[in-house]
Amino acid sequence: MDLALLRRLTSGEGWGLLQSLPPYEPGSELRLQQRLRDAGFEADLVAAALSQSQLRARAQAKFGPFAQGMLFTPDGLEQATRLEVAAQHANRFRTGGIHTVYDLGCGIGADAMAMAGLDLRVRALDADEVTAAIAAANLRHWPESTARQGRAEDFVPPAGEGARGVGAWLDPARRTPGVADITGRTKRVFRLSAISPSWETLQQVARALPATGAKLSPAFPHAALPDGCEAQWTSYDGEVLECAVWWGPLVRTPGRTAALLGRGRAPLVVTERDMEGPAPSAPSLASLGPWLYEPDRAVLRAGLVGVVTSATDGHELDSGVGYVSAQRLADVPCARRYAVVEAMPFNVKALRGWLRDHGVDRLTIKKRGVSVDADQLRRQLRLPPKGHTEAVVVISRVRSQQVALVVQPA
Repeated sequence: MDLALLRRLTSGEGWGLLQSLPPYEPGSELRLQQRLRDAGFEADLVAAALSQSQLRARAQAKFGPFAQGMLFTPDGLEQATRLEVAAQHANRFRTGGIHTVYDLGCGIGADAMAMAGLDLRVRALDADEVTAAIAAANLRHWPESTARQGRAEDFVPPAGEGARGVGAWLDPARRTPGVADITGRTKRVFRLSAISPSWETLQQVARALPATGAKLSPAFPHAALPDGCEAQWTSYDGEVLECAVWWGPLVRTPGRTAALLGRGRAPLVVTERDMEGPAPSAPSLASLGPWLYEPDRAVLRAGLVGVVTSATDGHELDSGVGYVSAQRLADVPCARRYAVVEAMPFNVKALRGWLRDHGVDRLTIKKRGVSVDADQLRRQLRLPPKGHTEAVVVISRVRSQQVALVVQPA
């Protein structure tokens, strides 16, 4: 969609058309498209409106009912911050005493909307003119906030008294323009050196405006965190979405933290202060306890497995695998608990025999720290196609040796 078509869609006849569309139903597009064209609407306007209807339906998962009043691009929706996470970002600025935020690389404006919704004044920029115009449309309910085309690299921060109460938020592009992955989506980049604007530009902005935050990949390297800053890995329903780095008054706990969000649960924050030290490794397979704990992925990304070993007096199966074995039963909000039914060296034939002898015919395979293909293993185990006895098998390692743990959720 070019800028001229977007302007037609967001005014007069186009906006009325978009707002009058019925809820999106897969498979009904061609019939609806023909009906609208027969009613006299131009083909390109109909196509743009139907595309927005489809994107709004997809956006329900991230934005709930707010999606019905928003505009999107496919890549913009894919990269947009989830509403609940954007609210956490905005709250940092609000409680940090900030009144104006420069959103540099605003995308479709998800974070800008959350900030404006907390009465912060937003000055949003995006390098792409269509994306910036979409962000401006999404900010239409907050006349004090604006979005326009502009590059983060060209941003000149206010100085002196003009910088008081002013902060910056950056969401660098982490995709390769014009290069698609196997799903057809723009290919992601994970190296800190490949983001745009660059990591150096982010740090320059933070030096000029100490109240700065940046949304980065969950692959953010721990060693890159500047002194005094906070890197917070955030998960939603167990899926790690981002690592946000915070400077200055936006820092709540210096160092590495993990924020666990999800439907129907209060946010939980885990910090380095919650662990007594690095996670110790299990001395042997025979020493494993009757309980296995699986930390949330944000905890794993943040390198905070020691929080779980401290809470359980347990041991990580092996350095870097994340799973924690313990003798003690404990409630650990940042980890899922399993009861260990069997622990054995990993051997396909032995595991197949154990599952057969115990009547297991439905299996969930988890693996970490080993080069085992779960689909191939499932075929090798030759379980009956249907059944009623279910188990979970964790394939990991202890002292660099592959092990198989049969566990049950507890």
